[in-house]
Amino acid sequence: MAGEKLNPVITDMKKWIKEHGDYMVRATAADGTVRAFAARTDRLVGEAQSDHHTSPVATAALGRLLTAGVMMGTMLKGEDDLITLMIRGDGPIGGITVTADAFGDVKGFVSNPDIWLPAKANGHLDVGRAVGRGVLTVVRDQEAGDPYSSQVNLVSGEIAEDLTAYFATSEQVPSSVGLGVLVGQDTKVKQAGGFIIQLMPGCSDETVEKLEEKLKTIQSVTDFLKKGMTPEDILQEILGDMGLEILDTLPAQFYCSCSRERMTKALITLGQKEITDMISDGKPVELNCRFCGRKYTFTVDELKEILRQSQA
Repeated sequence: MAGEKLNPVITDMKKWIKEHGDYMVRATAADGTVRAFAARTDRLVGEAQSDHHTSPVATAALGRLLTAGVMMGTMLKGEDDLITLMIRGDGPIGGITVTADAFGDVKGFVSNPDIWLPAKANGHLDVGRAVGRGVLTVVRDQEAGDPYSSQVNLVSGEIAEDLTAYFATSEQVPSSVGLGVLVGQDTKVKQAGGFIIQLMPGCSDETVEKLEEKLKTIQSVTDFLKKGMTPEDILQEILGDMGLEILDTLPAQFYCSCSRERMTKALITLGQKEITDMISDGKPVELNCRFCGRKYTFTVDELKEILRQSQA
């Protein structure tokens, strides 16, 4: 698990990339009428896999949504804004939840991390079957107002296609989303990453047609990852002949903000009767964070102190 929340500004991105590996880029093309994001997320998806002990197909599903979340987080306006992506399907994975901020911190979990499914005929992990049919909900917590929520039906359960439909339906922004996670024979994450390409107002028909033709040639993001392509390489491949301009490079990491203090507050919210019942059991209570798997144990004496706090 990552130790510290990312600062708004990382002064030495080359050093960050060398030490941590994961990062993303923001870019424009076609005189600013196309905006683009691309990310490398090997390490953060690997940390999520390690924390949650996910099976290969669950790793791929969670990794794809984590990658999308970290890129969508950079679209937020305020420093304290958060975006949460929730997929709820009728497949065996149950659900996936991811939360990201504006600086590259992302966290997430799946409801059923240990599901196993056979690969598809082409050898790819069957994320669509794992997720099934259901809904994608996107919640934006904005410091400037109340949370805003939007929901769309899942198109395929493959996640990238579902997010493409979300952007078109809920945000009225024509987009193309590509996400990929490569899992090795040892079930560990080898590579992970993705891109989001969006058409802005004023985009010409010529640019749209050119981009559509280019996207038709892309088999999958995993093909890019297998070649060792960087986020810059991926955008160059897609938008290189459309005046691609890399605007900035940003860090990315798996980070959970849980703490013993937060868990204490969670216990207090349960109410005095619930805490009293725990004390009466005479045994320590263990709470687990859904996002990172970290465990917090409270002794009976600590529960008594928490009860006193709740009565204050």
